[in-house]
Amino acid sequence: MEWDGRSATPVNQSVRPAGAVSDAGTPAVSDVETPGTLNGIPRQPTPRPPRTGERPTSDTADRAAGASSVSGAPGTSARRPRLWRILPTPTGTPFTFGYAVILAATSLLTQYANPDLVDSLLHGSSTDVAHLTKSPLLVLVASALWIAGGITSPYAIVFLLVLTALERRIGGLRAAGVFLLGHVVATLATEVPVGFSVLAGHLPDSSLHRLDYGISFGVAASVGALAGLLTPWLRWTVLVCFGGMLVDDLIAFADPMTNWGHLLALTIGVLTWPLLRRVPVPARGLRNGVS
Repeated sequence: MEWDGRSATPVNQSVRPAGAVSDAGTPAVSDVETPGTLNGIPRQPTPRPPRTGERPTSDTADRAAGASSVSGAPGTSARRPRLWRILPTPTGTPFTFGYAVILAATSLLTQYANPDLVDSLLHGSSTDVAHLTKSPLLVLVASALWIAGGITSPYAIVFLLVLTALERRIGGLRAAGVFLLGHVVATLATEVPVGFSVLAGHLPDSSLHRLDYGISFGVAASVGALAGLLTPWLRWTVLVCFGGMLVDDLIAFADPMTNWGHLLALTIGVLTWPLLRRVPVPARGLRNGVS
């Protein structure tokens, strides 16, 4: 073998192409440096992308998961707290949220406005027999804009929790329908007998002008409807506790007509179970505790 004095390359050395096989049958290492690589260092294998229908390997999955966590892709972000779901929101429960704003405004009005003005508004919104015979639609709607006892009433708290849960489960229109059904039917069922009793002479004429307003009938119907969408143990717990409270009020006999209306409204909500159970659960609906 002869050497050229101007370089360190043997003159008679033959340069094998990359990938050629030596005489010993082993792959020969090319003496010619490939662009982008270092001579004598094996080329690192390039990972092959998975074919269509092929499950990615663990390395591919790990790299994809790491990329998703860095970029903040859905599924890797921190889970949002669930506490906010028990309260109404403008986008999640628009009916309950808008209704709650109206009730808050009317409650503040009754607390801070002139007492004579408040008394006039409440009597004008009363669903007594006299108003029902003159303008039934107006007073049925107006009477549901006030909370008997103000914003601190237990029915105000139950309204927020129950109507929010019911609307998340069956939607705003159906939740409004349940509320109005209990409010209207229970109101008529308690006031119409009063009118007939006055005509029969069993009650004085002053019974035609009794003060009757509030959201309690609609709330009771909503409680009954929501109970049918809960798991069995939670369903009967709600019915026993809420129904027991209504029965206790009826035994006290402070306002028997209204107390009977509460029990009737709760029964109306229970009667809606077969219809509401056929309603599909919304994508963002209430799932915890729902059968």
